[in-house]
Amino acid sequence: MSSADPIKITTKEQAQEFLDSFDTFLFDCDGVLWLGTHLLPNTKEILQFLTDAGKQLVFVTNNSTKSRKQYTKKFAGFGIEVTEEQIFNSGYAAAVYVRDFLQLKPGQDKIWVFGESGIGGELADMGYEYLGGEDPRLEEPFNAETSPFLVNGLDEKVKCVVAGLDTKVNYHRLAMSLQYLQREDVHFVGTNYDSTFPQKGHILPGAGSMVESLAVSSGRRPAYCGKPNMNMLNSIVSATKLDKKRCCMVGDRLNTDMRFGVEGELGGTLLVLSGIETEERAFEVSEEHPRPKFYIEKLGDMYDLLKN
Repeated sequence: MSSADPIKITTKEQAQEFLDSFDTFLFDCDGVLWLGTHLLPNTKEILQFLTDAGKQLVFVTNNSTKSRKQYTKKFAGFGIEVTEEQIFNSGYAAAVYVRDFLQLKPGQDKIWVFGESGIGGELADMGYEYLGGEDPRLEEPFNAETSPFLVNGLDEKVKCVVAGLDTKVNYHRLAMSLQYLQREDVHFVGTNYDSTFPQKGHILPGAGSMVESLAVSSGRRPAYCGKPNMNMLNSIVSATKLDKKRCCMVGDRLNTDMRFGVEGELGGTLLVLSGIETEERAFEVSEEHPRPKFYIEKLGDMYDLLKN
């Protein structure tokens, strides 16, 4: 892990030098650009500033509740124009893993989804039929004798469980996911292991807390696909042709975002303190996580420094 103390960006000269060091910026979203439905100050302005400066912007989020199509709509709702190709979320990374690494066949192999529409949307875009997910029948109290997912037996075509954040988590969803995970021919894929995520004024349970519940009950370990997994970075490098040494990861978590940048051998890392981490944590020397190269209170502060 890095031995150098993180550098806090506080002056226009530091901000400009930082900007000049990179051609591509990978941005986490929750805690960096927004908190839930609340856009953080000057987010729109700094993204436009970077675009006007000719920088390549890529948005890399572990949130699997929205598909890339849905994410472009969320950006548009904030007045920010982003293409689907600029977005890499953990639901998409999991779908790519199912297709390219597990090599499951669309139209033949099916997927059981523990999670929200973002995962199912990405799988469907690749031609996969999926079960579970946002199916309203999962809202009913679980009964092994009457569950519509069990009365005719398990679907033999299901070859993988993809699990992520589900804000409607209940016993029916957990129980049915476990039924498939007890089959030896079914793979286990997790979108990401973030234990929490930030919203305005709150820290809430993340995907990892739910995926790990399935891991404990099944006695199996999932293949995680979100940050800091290098499968995600490799797909980004392949799609965007970025030069890793001229690339900076911007995020609010040390154990995922900063680790993603350091283990991916990117040119730099910038921690923002608007989400999960504190300044004190940024300076910790720990085997659990790397320290950032740079840090700033919030991303919008960069715009304040650069525009003056």
